[in-house]
Amino acid sequence: MIDILAVFITFFAVIDPIGTIPVFIAVTDKYDKKTKRRVALLATIVSACVLLFFVVMGEFILNALAIPLPAFQISGGIVLFLFALTMIFGDSKPDEEIKLLEKSHKETAIFPLAVPSIASPGAMLAAVLLTKNAVYSVWEQMQTALVMLSVLVLAYILMLLAGFITKIIGSSGASVVSRVMGLILSSIAMTNILAGFNDYYHLVK
Repeated sequence: MIDILAVFITFFAVIDPIGTIPVFIAVTDKYDKKTKRRVALLATIVSACVLLFFVVMGEFILNALAIPLPAFQISGGIVLFLFALTMIFGDSKPDEEIKLLEKSHKETAIFPLAVPSIASPGAMLAAVLLTKNAVYSVWEQMQTALVMLSVLVLAYILMLLAGFITKIIGSSGASVVSRVMGLILSSIAMTNILAGFNDYYHLVK
């Protein structure tokens, strides 16, 4: 049985549904309500497909390339840590991704909304690290995938409620939440790095 709360917090931090709200508002500002709902749904579906691909195939790809999972875990942890630092000290997620606007609503749903806003590099890495075949059973991996999908559903709901939520917390509030998530993510990343070194030590011992 997985730690559902820990997995949920991890995916919530890397997917950052709240930080996605200002991005969604900015890229759909010129669309009507019906089109906005389509964009939100398509972005969620694309994100789910991308992350499920990494859940199912991520480790197989690593094995095909002869990359030890601990090495990927360490490098992935470092990338997650650097990603977290950009959330804390650099441009916030909304500020950074609002620059990536597209004209077509389908293109907008895929880029930048689905990738890299929702299915972020950190989320892809987390999908692989939290479904390691040597550590987790198939049932536990399915549980992790369901928790991940629940976060995506939450992101979808928040996008539908984006207009109302923005009135409450404002763009500054979303930026603050994004930085707090970055702090949590940095702790998760460091845990992955330490665990990777520990696993690699036992692998070569």
